[in-house]
Amino acid sequence: MVLKGVFTALVTPFRNGNIDEKALKKLIDFQIAGGVDGIVPCGTTGEAPTLSYEEHEKVIELTVKYTAGKVPVIAGTGSNCTDEAIELTRTAKKLGVDACLLTTPYYNKPTQEGMVSHFTAIAEETRLPVVLYNIPGRTGVNMIPETIARLAKVKNIVAIKEAAGSVAQASEIYCLTGGKFTILSGDDGLFLPMMSVGAVGVISVFSNIMPKELKALYKAFMIEQNIAKAIKLHTKYMPFFQNLFIETNPIPVKEAMYRMGMIAREYRLPLCPISDKNGEVLAGLMKEYGLIGKKPKKK
Repeated sequence: MVLKGVFTALVTPFRNGNIDEKALKKLIDFQIAGGVDGIVPCGTTGEAPTLSYEEHEKVIELTVKYTAGKVPVIAGTGSNCTDEAIELTRTAKKLGVDACLLTTPYYNKPTQEGMVSHFTAIAEETRLPVVLYNIPGRTGVNMIPETIARLAKVKNIVAIKEAAGSVAQASEIYCLTGGKFTILSGDDGLFLPMMSVGAVGVISVFSNIMPKELKALYKAFMIEQNIAKAIKLHTKYMPFFQNLFIETNPIPVKEAMYRMGMIAREYRLPLCPISDKNGEVLAGLMKEYGLIGKKPKKK
């Protein structure tokens, strides 16, 4: 399985406390029309920590159904409990996903050796391609390049979503794996810099609202090899990359999508709606980019 390009870390739309299935289908149709290379449900942006096991399964099932084989589905199946991650991954395999995304265990902060054992145990229990997910800002532990290089030798561990916020670390991963291990940026703002040191794609928050635009950036650098154009696009969208993290993700991106009429303004506690101040900052930015013209009607 080749993982290159733009993969959207899809939000989970809610309405009246439940998964909004109609909105989910529209979001997936919008992504496919926007030219993305894959959909990633049930990750950080999908509010996976607050989904029940049944809801987690339902979102994956619906995503597979609605994509209808048009693009790969990489389902978030990670946990800080190895046995639970194995079970989630087995379920995702039965539901027809193309790969799984496994975060480094959070809260219990395993050692590097513990991470090797954790990911190896999961990989050995599935035939699915495994994408590692390194995001120390949320998990409290960084999977160092040497550990990633060891895991890259496991047959079905095929890629990493690298979100440590360090281009140098991404470069070191590339060097230690001889350029043979797929690196996907986990940060929209570092997508272009990381491509310059060997990354071949991104698992994106920004593409929830502007998939065509992010795909254009990817094409400019990777396909057209037009560096000046890529830099221009990166510079153009950098304010948006940054402001989608003005509060905890996915609060800002869901607010933006609400204002665009794509979803209801609904989160799962402990996440809550964006502050009035930051909401106005985001709305002003959206107007600058032509995404909205006036305040949306209440739903």
